[in-house]
Amino acid sequence: MGFNQGNILRNKPHVLPGFRLSLGFTLFYLCLIVLIPLSAVFLRTTELTLSEFWAVVTTPRLLASYRLTFGASLIAALINLVFGFLTAWVLVRYQFVGKKILDALVDLPFALPTAVAGISLTAIYASNGWIGQWLEPHGIKVAFTPLGVVVALTFIGLPFVVRTVQPVLEDFSAEAEEAAASLGANRWQTFYKVILPAVWPALLTGFSLAFARAIGEYGSVIFIAGNMPMVSEITPLMIITKLEQYDYAGATAIAVVMLVISFILLLTINLLQWWSAHRHGSQP
Repeated sequence: MGFNQGNILRNKPHVLPGFRLSLGFTLFYLCLIVLIPLSAVFLRTTELTLSEFWAVVTTPRLLASYRLTFGASLIAALINLVFGFLTAWVLVRYQFVGKKILDALVDLPFALPTAVAGISLTAIYASNGWIGQWLEPHGIKVAFTPLGVVVALTFIGLPFVVRTVQPVLEDFSAEAEEAAASLGANRWQTFYKVILPAVWPALLTGFSLAFARAIGEYGSVIFIAGNMPMVSEITPLMIITKLEQYDYAGATAIAVVMLVISFILLLTINLLQWWSAHRHGSQP
């Protein structure tokens, strides 16, 4: 009986091609879209000697842009980690007037051109803007400062966390919370022991996506940042500057540094996500 069932499953026609053909298409597509362009970046950098490469990527102006780009991206991703979870929780757990509109607004950074987002944020947070005019008297300047970079990166990264966590919360049964409450757990214990372990892998995924998007963001940042050397210049802008000067080797050298650092950070986050899922999965 089991043998016949195995034969039926093996002989069952599939909508998509078989494993070998599907794998071949997958590898071909990844090579064409991802691996070949990235390899070209590394190959172009070989035009520089090791000392020239090091001199290009360690200038004081470029080091300042690294600190701003990765620091602001990390802060923005952490902000979205918290408020993205809260937004997803409200959209899943509560019914209120305008919920559909709020749900649609979450996707606005996806649909809005990044240049439009940058201009809009600059107009709002400038010293004479709708919000900036109220912050300026208190000594809080957003536009044309590193704080403005964080605001722009937070804006474009929010949907990644919300849309990653939202399906997990929708599948999460409220009965688990009721069971924890019936056993005497308070709200904090229920959140920490029941809810957080269930959504933690999705939170890490959303965080990594928001962080990766923020690192490479350009259009929405250059307007609100002000692009002041050593203060509010992001690394993608330094790459564009090198390209405008026809220094292609220098531009690819900076790109290689960005790629390597981004890969290491994302690999670390993925390993942390795997460890967290394995740890919670192995608990009784």
